[in-house]
Amino acid sequence: MTNFTATPALVRFALRRDRVKLPIWVGAIGLGMLYAVSALPTVYSTPEQRQVRARLMDSPAATMMSGPGYGLDDYTLGAMITNEMVLWLAVPTAMMSIFLVVRHTRAEEETGRAELIRSAVVGRHAAPLAALIVAVIANAGVALLTALAMMSGDLAATDSFAVGLGLGLTGLAFAGVATVTAQLTEHARSASSLAMVVVGAAILLRAVGDASQRGGTVVSWLSPLAWTQQARPFVELRWWPLLLPIAVVVVAVVMAYALSGRRDVGAGLLPARLGRADAAPYLSTPFGLAFRQQRVSVIGWGIGLFVFALASGSLTDSVSEVVVENPDLGEVFRASGQDPIDGFFAVMALFFALMIAAFAVSSVLRLKSEERSGHSEAALATAISRRRWITSWLGFTALASAVLLLVSGLGVGIGAVTGAADSSVVIEVIVATLAFLPAVLVVIAVAAALFGLRPGASTWAWFVVAYAFVFGFFGALLDLPDAFANLSPFGHTTAMPLSSIEAVPLILLTIIAAVLTAAGTTTFRRRDLDLP
Repeated sequence: MTNFTATPALVRFALRRDRVKLPIWVGAIGLGMLYAVSALPTVYSTPEQRQVRARLMDSPAATMMSGPGYGLDDYTLGAMITNEMVLWLAVPTAMMSIFLVVRHTRAEEETGRAELIRSAVVGRHAAPLAALIVAVIANAGVALLTALAMMSGDLAATDSFAVGLGLGLTGLAFAGVATVTAQLTEHARSASSLAMVVVGAAILLRAVGDASQRGGTVVSWLSPLAWTQQARPFVELRWWPLLLPIAVVVVAVVMAYALSGRRDVGAGLLPARLGRADAAPYLSTPFGLAFRQQRVSVIGWGIGLFVFALASGSLTDSVSEVVVENPDLGEVFRASGQDPIDGFFAVMALFFALMIAAFAVSSVLRLKSEERSGHSEAALATAISRRRWITSWLGFTALASAVLLLVSGLGVGIGAVTGAADSSVVIEVIVATLAFLPAVLVVIAVAAALFGLRPGASTWAWFVVAYAFVFGFFGALLDLPDAFANLSPFGHTTAMPLSSIEAVPLILLTIIAAVLTAAGTTTFRRRDLDLP
């Protein structure tokens, strides 16, 4: 028997377990590229309109949110997609790879399943190798779908393939990072968090480097998220930057292999930090426990949203000029407000509301992991009722969502004030953003209702967020019927100007959220726990 015995069997097993998750991840990333290829030619149909967009993107704030700015002098559709969309597809590709590797390595050890499997004829390093092979398959799917999506828009096949290959290799680079972090800690959540810290650092390095000068600086090259754009597809294609993620994968795998031989199964190289002898008083309540388990996540989301909102708000001064020279883009803004500036603020409010709805779904889905890990059973063995357990968690999610909406609105407002906007706009944007709270509450309630039926069903709450995103941002561009948009909870809120906000839809959305939450609580009380 070798260290890699039974690797093919573990690969088949992992693919079997992820037969739903992986197609959703890969398909969503591919659809993201397809929507960009379909929508951008509609909004920017002429070279003149694309050059107006290029002037908007030629600013530090816009560069931090997009790319190094290659091709701005002749802003073709391919250059636009590479400069503005690749980052937003590379990040979820990295997240997919991290979660996949940690799920099939450290999480298996934490639950004890790895020890059971290794009691059979299975090599010591078969599981990490199987996880990496599955990551290769998943990222190959991302590369293929994104390349085909770009070619469907009559873009050059060679450059489209380069973009797809770059996205796939970026995902593999972070899969390698996750393989290393899985050796360091005893817990899957900690391993994922460490890998996500690397993603956050990569985002920051790319933003700082690219914003310093067009084309980026040395700092940009320190970020794996920058290497696909540095290949300059659709401008002056060069292949050698795509060798860098391959080098990262090789180094990470060698490092993980070496570290794995220095620890026992189930243990991490970093010693677990001892907790306090006595728990803090607030941990005696389920609400306090929910706060303790999610506080790092909320802080991370808050910082990220505020920085992004600040950069978005600073673009306010350029909106009027862009709308004048691009009537199609003006239609997008006017769909949310009569004045282009009001429309811009409304679009930003919708965007951040959808981002926070994604946070809310991920927060509710942690109830599923709490239940399947047996933590819920331990808590419910005390004097805490099921109703109190779930409502406390949902209450914290709702409160955290409200705080994140406030932070996002504050960031956009402050960013606008740094330009020529009046200081009063800060309060207006905050109120406009908070107006989407009832819609976010509906998303939370849908996830809770599905969780109440069956833990696995709660994953379908992502469909609500995806549906709202598609019809919220592409409905007007694609001339989709209003009836479809009205099915989204976010389609009933007109955020700007403030006088257009109607109380009745917000009240009805709140009532719907309350009914769905009550239904989820009731069904949760009546079903059995989904124990490991």
